[in-house]
Amino acid sequence: MPNQLSLPSKKTYVLPIRDAVDRHIRNKHPETHPDAFRADVDRWEALRAAAVESRVHVDTASAIVQYHAQLVFALTKLPANLGLDVVYESAFAARPNPISLPNLHYERCATLYNLAARYSQLAMAEDRSKPEGVKQANGYYQHAAGVLSFLVRDALPKLQTTITADDLPADLSESFLKALEWLMLAQAQECVWQRAVLDSMSNGVIARLAAQVSAYYGLSLNTLSEASSDIRHELPSGWLSHLETKQLHFDAASQYRQSITDLERNNYGSEVARLTAARVSAKKGYDVARRAGSGLAQAVFEDIKSLLDIVEKNLKRAERDNDLIYHEDVPPASALANIPPTSMVRFTVPTGLEDPKAALGKQQGLFAELLSWGARVAIELYEDRRATFIKDDVAGAAQSLDDAQNRVLRDLNLPSAVDALDAHIGLPPSLLRKAEEVRVDQGPERIEQAFDDVQMLAGRAQRILDDAMDILDAEASEDEKVRLEHPERPPSHEANEELTRKAERYRAILQQAAESDAVVRERWDEWQDSIERLAWDEDKLEASVPATTGPSAAGPAQAHARGVRALLEDLDDLSRSRQQLVGRARRRAEVDDIQPRIVKEAAGIEQWMEVQPSMFEDTIEEELVKYEKFRADIVEGGKKQDEILEQLRGRMKAFLASRSHEPAVKEREAALQELDLAYHKYQDITRHLDEGHQFYNDLSAILLRFQQTCKEWTASRRDELRGITQGMRNMSVNAQAASQPAAAVSPATPSRAPRRVPKTPAPPRVTPDTPAPSSAVPDSPAPAEIASPTFPTAPTAAPQTPKKKFALNLPPPDSDAWTTMDIPAPPPSANAKGKGKKREFA
Repeated sequence: MPNQLSLPSKKTYVLPIRDAVDRHIRNKHPETHPDAFRADVDRWEALRAAAVESRVHVDTASAIVQYHAQLVFALTKLPANLGLDVVYESAFAARPNPISLPNLHYERCATLYNLAARYSQLAMAEDRSKPEGVKQANGYYQHAAGVLSFLVRDALPKLQTTITADDLPADLSESFLKALEWLMLAQAQECVWQRAVLDSMSNGVIARLAAQVSAYYGLSLNTLSEASSDIRHELPSGWLSHLETKQLHFDAASQYRQSITDLERNNYGSEVARLTAARVSAKKGYDVARRAGSGLAQAVFEDIKSLLDIVEKNLKRAERDNDLIYHEDVPPASALANIPPTSMVRFTVPTGLEDPKAALGKQQGLFAELLSWGARVAIELYEDRRATFIKDDVAGAAQSLDDAQNRVLRDLNLPSAVDALDAHIGLPPSLLRKAEEVRVDQGPERIEQAFDDVQMLAGRAQRILDDAMDILDAEASEDEKVRLEHPERPPSHEANEELTRKAERYRAILQQAAESDAVVRERWDEWQDSIERLAWDEDKLEASVPATTGPSAAGPAQAHARGVRALLEDLDDLSRSRQQLVGRARRRAEVDDIQPRIVKEAAGIEQWMEVQPSMFEDTIEEELVKYEKFRADIVEGGKKQDEILEQLRGRMKAFLASRSHEPAVKEREAALQELDLAYHKYQDITRHLDEGHQFYNDLSAILLRFQQTCKEWTASRRDELRGITQGMRNMSVNAQAASQPAAAVSPATPSRAPRRVPKTPAPPRVTPDTPAPSSAVPDSPAPAEIASPTFPTAPTAAPQTPKKKFALNLPPPDSDAWTTMDIPAPPPSANAKGKGKKREFA
């Protein structure tokens, strides 16, 4: 049995890559047909299938490196939130625990983790009883540590910035990965120590190497100890005991080897002190290993026990010799010189990770012909800014000037005041045009229908939100019943907190919208009669306006009226000019296409660089400059309007002072003003109703997506519950099976039956007294028997996963399967060799 640890791979499932890519291309690249990239999707699926192959061989590690390189390139073309639900199980989960994140950075991080796991599995597959096997294992462990370091440094930050902290899987947290980094370095350094023992190097060198092994195991243990309980609980129960036992083992081994050096230098008191320190550490390590029980590999327990026996035997001899012969003072442990640790290992990052271009060689990257995601976002950003600019700075500014003009005219009672003076009977042409517009539009009927439509859309939006909350309420009711059996499961009100917050926000938005609708309805109720009058026939409308019978005002009043009307015409000209500017800006935007320029600039960016929208900021600003002239013309028109309005106030003051004061003129003026104001209210009401119509349509689309999210969340909670229930059921079945003789185990559950281990001789383990190393597995060019994650074809249901097995399909240390399996016996030569070495150290 091996005395080192390998990392289990993260199990995954077939992903609907083609569907996600097709949706993305149709939505974001409408000029391109998804079939144009069918070959790229096929390559992606084939590369991923090769990367998750279960065979533990150096070729599969190369396949993972290739797949990672293609992922890096694909992320320069596709957004991380492609809409592809990436599913992986926790690497150390005792039962199926799939975690789904719609994020390609999650796929990249999981791929890198699996690469590190594969290197550790390759190291475990080496025969460390031979120098070449020790050398290969050392290299693989350094590669595993390098991959984990690269994952934390390069890939993990991008995942962390695109998801919430709560969504980050525990086995991809920084502290967890750093602990595994130190573990891989510790095992690599242990291989160096093992080679030094095999090569019979000096005891001082071996002591320094062992001190560094202990330090690395200590760093791994401390990193995990300082992490949150959720992260610590990711590991199997025996791993923490393994780390602590190993740390104490090599601390004792370091002191033991240094004691031999002291003996050779005739430092008999220091020898006794170091052996005493070695015994303290070895005894602590032995106690930790004994308490761990079946959770700790038997090889680790035997190693620490053998070391403790050797140290105690040598301590008795050293104390006897010093008491009877040398009579040297024994210094306290604190007075002993520190053993300087010597590290001979480092984080070795595979070249293909640091330089993915080199990993692909002459291969073409995935979606090489597709416009990069950053460039596409830059185009959308430009189009959005352009639309916002035209809406706010051109059309919005023009509308604001029109509204300001209309407010002044209403305050001055224009044009009704001059219309009433110019004509005794009939209606002014401007009013006739406005009435005709309302009549042709069937204004009152249009408004009533618009109110009905808005009310219907508001009710639809409310029902969608209510249905979404009903889904959450139904899940909460189910959860109350389930929690009686599974109280450890997070309650619904905590698990769906984010969804309920969104729902409350949407409900508040609907309430505000309803209040706005009520204001518009009140305005309609107030002006309904006047607006309906505008829709009357011309004759009927004219008859409703009082006429005057006397002569129109004399000379001064007429002169002032002509001046007022001229200024009104100037205002009309400015208003028409503004509308023309708005129309020209919108027509310019319809034919404006920034894509050729963005594509050209994106092509000039280094191919493997991740294109960010910010890279095109200067280009976007340059292209928007051509719309500045429209805003400048609007602003200039606003200045002219202010001057005309100021002149108009002066003219109206003189006009009012000189006009006739007949009551009939006043009455006619008031009637014309009311109709003119009704027209403006009509425009205001219809504009608000159109906006309300668009608002509820947009909100309904958002609420439908929210409702779908609630459905998916509820489905995931039910899947999680089924996984928990199935796991409990399987544990119960396994417990029953373990309590029966092996022959009584039902053949209907082959996935739970341990596979037999070939009866091959086990090489001897290495302890400080025996230089022969503990073997991981017999050397094999393709150790396919080593357990590794499978690749099921049904992503919708996570199949029950057997507990992770170690090298040669050995079950976990805490498994009951040990009672029914054949364990290979150690070769007699190994035992003899070990005993011989013990006599030598003695």
